[in-house]
Amino acid sequence: MKSVSRKWVASVHVALSLIGLPFSAGTSGSCRRNGISFIPSVFASSSSSSSTLRMASPAHIKARCAVYPGSDTHRFPVPDDKVDWETDWPQYSPVNYTAPAVLKKPVWADLEIGAFCPQFNLLDGSVDRRSHEGQYRIQNGKPLNPHGRTGLEGRGLLGRWGPNHAADPIVTRWKIDSSGQRFLHADSKLPVLQFVSIKRLDCGEWAIPGGMVDPGERISQTLQREFSEEALNSLKASDSEREKIQKRISELFSSAGLQVYIGYVDDPRNTDNAWMETVAVNFHDESGDSVSELPLQAGDDAGQVSWTDIDSSLALYANHSQFLKTVAEERKAHW
Repeated sequence: MKSVSRKWVASVHVALSLIGLPFSAGTSGSCRRNGISFIPSVFASSSSSSSTLRMASPAHIKARCAVYPGSDTHRFPVPDDKVDWETDWPQYSPVNYTAPAVLKKPVWADLEIGAFCPQFNLLDGSVDRRSHEGQYRIQNGKPLNPHGRTGLEGRGLLGRWGPNHAADPIVTRWKIDSSGQRFLHADSKLPVLQFVSIKRLDCGEWAIPGGMVDPGERISQTLQREFSEEALNSLKASDSEREKIQKRISELFSSAGLQVYIGYVDDPRNTDNAWMETVAVNFHDESGDSVSELPLQAGDDAGQVSWTDIDSSLALYANHSQFLKTVAEERKAHW
């Protein structure tokens, strides 16, 4: 699989292995209460062709939105120059908020710290608490967002303390004109790509149809499952329709995908102690006779679904626009 991500730690299957490093007292992945501790990285790159260069990332923006999504909770304002944890800021007083739905202890959510002892920076049973960003710090028994302050502590709408892993399948095809040829953009004179987009029910923004990685699930399985459920509504299809969908999806997703990104997501649901990370992979229907022929139908988590032209003017959820820009550039398409 080809990859163009600037943040690299693994292949799309995220075949990560633990390494046996000694831990000194009080610095393991479990329940340290006082101070900040660094955890030895448990990641080993499984791709010899991938770059290990880490470029400086801009301060997260959507993760500092004034009002936390799905609530009336206002974040403690965090200016750009105070985002970094290394910046001394005694006045910092983040609001504590965990959504009621999370506190009801659904199967996809952790308990409160103190009620259990998570193994941070490790594969904790079937729950992967390792970060694509490498090691993250623990303060007073809680993980710290590797990209800095957000103005809100707790978990918000996120189920897991620390990284919450997702996968984003970017399914594309070429836009075709009336003569059956690739449609060229009037300004750039480059062919136009289309991608399958969904309109999220929670915020009304258009997005890539991704979702959370279930405990013990391979990333490749999540990519295929989420696309089938959100864009093709496979859960409500008849047996014969589901079989047809599965055949087309399997053919496309078994092809060589283009890994576009792996790492932290600037998501409005992020908090100081819980954050989104993703693996975004582009699966391209080059001939237009695979997934392109299947009727799109929004699943339970999507309000609408459609083939959308890829263009720099698109306003999308989180940092999905950046993913699409990379896809367009790699496929020499209009952006």
